[in-house]
Amino acid sequence: MAGRTQPLGAIRWLGSGAAALVLALVPGTLAAVFLRAESTGAITASDWAAIRFTLIQAALSAAISVVLAVPLARALARRSFAGRRFLIALMGAPFILPVIVAVLGLLAIFGRNGLLNAALGALGLPAISIYGLPGVLLAHVFFNLPLATRLLLQGWAAIPAEHFRLASSLGFTPRHIFRWLELPMLRATLPGAFMVIFLICLTSFAVVLALGGGPRATTIELAIYQAFRFEFDLGKAAKLAALQFLVGAIAAAIALRFGRNALFGSGLDRTIERHDATGRITMLADAAIIITAAGFLLTPLLAIAVSGLQGIFALPATVWHSVMRSLLVALGATALTLALSLPLALLIATSRAHTPAISAVEAIGYLSLAASPLVIGTGLFIILFPLADPVALALPLTALVNAIMSLPFALRVLTPAIRDAEAAFGPLADSLGLFGRDRLRLFLLPRIRAPIGFTAGLAAALSMGDLGVIALFSAPGSATLPLQIYRLRAAYRVEDAAAAALLLLILSFALFWLFDKGGRTNART
Repeated sequence: MAGRTQPLGAIRWLGSGAAALVLALVPGTLAAVFLRAESTGAITASDWAAIRFTLIQAALSAAISVVLAVPLARALARRSFAGRRFLIALMGAPFILPVIVAVLGLLAIFGRNGLLNAALGALGLPAISIYGLPGVLLAHVFFNLPLATRLLLQGWAAIPAEHFRLASSLGFTPRHIFRWLELPMLRATLPGAFMVIFLICLTSFAVVLALGGGPRATTIELAIYQAFRFEFDLGKAAKLAALQFLVGAIAAAIALRFGRNALFGSGLDRTIERHDATGRITMLADAAIIITAAGFLLTPLLAIAVSGLQGIFALPATVWHSVMRSLLVALGATALTLALSLPLALLIATSRAHTPAISAVEAIGYLSLAASPLVIGTGLFIILFPLADPVALALPLTALVNAIMSLPFALRVLTPAIRDAEAAFGPLADSLGLFGRDRLRLFLLPRIRAPIGFTAGLAAALSMGDLGVIALFSAPGSATLPLQIYRLRAAYRVEDAAAAALLLLILSFALFWLFDKGGRTNART
């Protein structure tokens, strides 16, 4: 078992060093922000407006996402059809989808010159505007409806098949099954799903940057960016960053308070048979819900592919230079993510006992969930500004912050994989005398090659599509591809922006696929 395994020598020191670096980068930058914020004045009316809009859009986005996810998850949970696995897997795609690409896709459908307004104009109806709060909500639902659905599907999967068999034998109607089986699960699952999505929307930057409607649609994240790029008011930026962290910490505490699972007990892992969902009307309703959701998720991506395909080979040289910078940042962030997450995961998973010190190390690995990239970037700028030119360090700083933001997801993948490997084969490795470096090289790394590949692909794709820290630091000639796409769109070069967005989409998914497939090839499972 993992508790009996021998320590991996230098891994303990490397893991401790990685934890120390995370402490320096997250609490350290936050401390710099708080210290700088002490010299600023009171919160202004515009600051309060940004706080209000941040909370309103996050709450509405989370509420709409989870409300719409309930019928979609229910339909997927009780239907079996060709392509169901693929559709559920596709719902994980928005997590690694570059935000700016999704925004352009939504604009192609719902924008001023989009397909929807063209159809409304043909019918003589007034056009709709995607900018401001409606556009922000639409984009957030596009990203978070799949996440909410996946979270609720886990809740439905936790209801044992025996419960449905018993309900059928007792003659339960669909209304009774919903009341006695599904509603208790939703009561336990919905608050946690709501708070997770609320936290994600709380730190949204690229969506509000592209779709915000001026001062009335400004979030704290966007206000931090404006304080840097347009006012260069470090004190105001620090104050807003401190407020951002405070709001995020409160939301995280609430999420931990309400995050719980419904207690249904264990079953025999039998196939679930839903006798309550055999009616024709129910089947048609579920099919309509699934088709509508799939159309909502796929249509913007198809619009990007169609609008960008013709111009992808005629992009200006500046875009290709941005591609190279994005690839360098993505590969650097991937290497840093693995360099930090592997030692930390090995230290956590192979410790003799789960001591308070190990628990503290594990908590440190998840610290970046409490802060946004712009908050960390603000702290780095404040620290580096008296010592060096942060603009000259834009690309390495972006890679570093992207690695820190990817660390919690990497630990979530690697730590259970290492624990499972040790539980299954640790005693055998002990009997063969595999300790230290040999244990790592001959036993653990081959067993966790697939999770390592998945982690690398996830980190590369997330970094490739990031439009956060680079927006703070970049000079006009050092933009990454997402920032270049935003600039093209702002300059009304719609065709070039669409082609560059398609290129970014292809590169992001290609990086994820290459790393993930490379990890699974010849992996020992």
